[in-house]
Amino acid sequence: MKKLIVILLLLNAVFLSAQTAQDSTQVYKKRVLESAEVDFLMSYYQQDGDHAAVTGGIGTEKLNNITPTIVLSVPLNEDDVLTIDGEVSAYTSASSSNVNPFDGTKPADPFVASSGASGSDAWIGANASYSHSSDDRNRIWSGKLSISNEFDYFSIGIGGSHTWLFNQKNTEFGLSGNVFFDSWYPVYPYELRPFAEGGSGYFPGTPVYNPTFSTFTKTGRNSYSAGLFISQILSKRLQGSLSADYVMQQGLLSTPFQRVYFSDVDSSFYENFRLADDIERMPDTRSKVAVGGRLNYYINQYLTLRTFYRYYFDDWGIQSHTFSVEVPVKISGSFTLYPSWRFYNQTAADYFAPYAKHLSTEQFYTSDYDLSKFTANQYGFGISYTDIFTRFHISKFGMKSIDLKYHYYSRDTGLKASIIALGVHFVMD
Repeated sequence: MKKLIVILLLLNAVFLSAQTAQDSTQVYKKRVLESAEVDFLMSYYQQDGDHAAVTGGIGTEKLNNITPTIVLSVPLNEDDVLTIDGEVSAYTSASSSNVNPFDGTKPADPFVASSGASGSDAWIGANASYSHSSDDRNRIWSGKLSISNEFDYFSIGIGGSHTWLFNQKNTEFGLSGNVFFDSWYPVYPYELRPFAEGGSGYFPGTPVYNPTFSTFTKTGRNSYSAGLFISQILSKRLQGSLSADYVMQQGLLSTPFQRVYFSDVDSSFYENFRLADDIERMPDTRSKVAVGGRLNYYINQYLTLRTFYRYYFDDWGIQSHTFSVEVPVKISGSFTLYPSWRFYNQTAADYFAPYAKHLSTEQFYTSDYDLSKFTANQYGFGISYTDIFTRFHISKFGMKSIDLKYHYYSRDTGLKASIIALGVHFVMD
């Protein structure tokens, strides 16, 4: 009897010890995010070219854009993180100013920006995401809500993802899905507006100008996307990943203010500007598929090779190939350089034709060179500074890193662009 009591007492002690250890693990388990973090981001973008879609495939594409962004990540407890970000994209655009090329002080011309009010605007967007990690950190669930608004559309989106880590966290697999509901507030080329249903059917100074024009009756657009990826540590130096994404869109997929000119219709001009024959007309459905992979190789403590390839196709006839390579060079304990190169090539959409090459008998048509056949190269260089001791502070936040990157983009259609981006990462002490 005494032996039985001793055994029971020992078992009870073992159980209590195990329970205490388990409770201790739960109480002191490592947090997913140790403290609040803030990212301040700023980018400046400029471009120029002579194939503006607003003016039917010819005309200035000059655009300047500045985008300040702030991202706040807050740990709610050991397992949950809330991330909120807000972004404003303010731009001036020579091509969009020619939605109404007649409201300026100079003669209307597709290669000259109108000085009217339509040449600038701002896009505003905000996102909120919530993520939860399991106790063993092998599962991550997340949900996301987004909202954005511009002068001619409003969008709201929801999404979520589920990620599994296994094989001692050497393998990662994830599924994601998103839905966006967009509402257009169509803005049409100025000269076509009198010819819409119920209009006067006359544009001043052009008595022979009489286009057949109708506005869009449906102005909504829904987008549904699903994706999966798998990442694998292949060796101490090599890591690879594969991904696949599918997007299906329904609704108004045409841009209402992009002009189209027909080769079988007599042209009409006002000042130096050819008046539109119609606007871009595209199918009301589109399916997109993209598959790709990444391969990263750790060469030594100073060099890492990062590569990426993606193949894309859709049911509008576009196929594309993207290849990029980046070689981070660690030049000290704090500084890293980031030279990069990106190559892109695509075929033309079935409905694309250059300026004044479409026929009025066609059902769908566009002269947007984003849907044309082209090849593009992007060259980049960046520098990153990391301070693990966060010696520089703003209030209770210490600066962890700062990144500065520049990219130059060039298409064989003549479009050229530059972007400079700055990012500063802070953590709360």
